[in-house]
Amino acid sequence: MNNKEFIAKLSQKNGMTIAETSTNVDALTTVITEHLKDGDTINISGFGVFESKMRKERISVNPKSGQRMLIPPKIVPSFRPSVKLKDKFKEAE
Repeated sequence: MNNKEFIAKLSQKNGMTIAETSTNVDALTTVITEHLKDGDTINISGFGVFESKMRKERISVNPKSGQRMLIPPKIVPSFRPSVKLKDKFKEAE
């Protein structure tokens, strides 16, 4: 499902126009992105937790040349699904 299909399905389910739904989805992603950049954790009950994690620096090797490179630490977004969401997938099996 791509973004256009997602917005169409969501607007149909909520009885909103596609434009309104698109605006709401954009606002949601903007808020989540801003808070993750600040290092905050976002917990959506029944869905999961969005959080920022610090990835440690590491040494990588170029397989072609064998050259070793130091990859600096960086912050990456992560998502942990809630137990309720995991249970829904178990029911579907």
